[in-house]
Amino acid sequence: MTFGEQPAYLRVAGDLRKKIVDGLLPPHTRLPSQARIREEYGVSDTVALEARKVLMAEGLVEGRSGSGTYVRERPDPRRIARSGFRPESGATPFRQEQADASARGTWESHSEQTAASGEIAERLAVRPGDRVMCTKYVFRDAGEAMMLSTSWEPLALTGRTPVMLPEEGPLGGMGVVERMAAIDVIVDNVTEEVGARPGLAEELLALGGVPGHVVLVIQRTFYASGRPVETADVVVPADRYRVAYHLPVK
Repeated sequence: MTFGEQPAYLRVAGDLRKKIVDGLLPPHTRLPSQARIREEYGVSDTVALEARKVLMAEGLVEGRSGSGTYVRERPDPRRIARSGFRPESGATPFRQEQADASARGTWESHSEQTAASGEIAERLAVRPGDRVMCTKYVFRDAGEAMMLSTSWEPLALTGRTPVMLPEEGPLGGMGVVERMAAIDVIVDNVTEEVGARPGLAEELLALGGVPGHVVLVIQRTFYASGRPVETADVVVPADRYRVAYHLPVK
């Protein structure tokens, strides 16, 4: 293959992708069969199959058992806004995760004590196996699951205090900054790292995705004088949402 040439399966996938994007193959339309692709593009069965696999991996089409492969609905990505910390009395977990004044939604949560894995221990600057409080959230917008979050807090810090359970007690649901302040721990910094990966099966089941879909993962950690006091993974379906940052300039 010389410079600039594409493998045949990418050339076929590219042409079919253009037809989908341009609306020539609208949502819910059946993708041409493998035999039709082979005849139309003059390629082998193997090339036709690989081209279909590319479109499936990109989330443009989906297979339906016993029916064939169809063009997927392509939603316009909605915005999840994030910003520097702004103290708000009574802010809900939904508002804390999406810093948008118009954000309205519901959430479910469950907390349990567990042992810190090697990765979480490193993020919290504790030893592997140390006890942490793990809280899992499902955030919904108009009933649709839009975001998952799992947070971990070191029980060496919060254990046997009124804020040990993030969503229960007198400060339940008030957010990390307010809860930590109640035990004289002053949060003064937060970091977020954004990455992308294929969604785990359980994540895609909760978010209504299909195998192979990509998710955005926001890895967030709150600090107090350099000490990590909470770390979390926020998971967002990449085909339906984009993450927008508004950061104050000081």
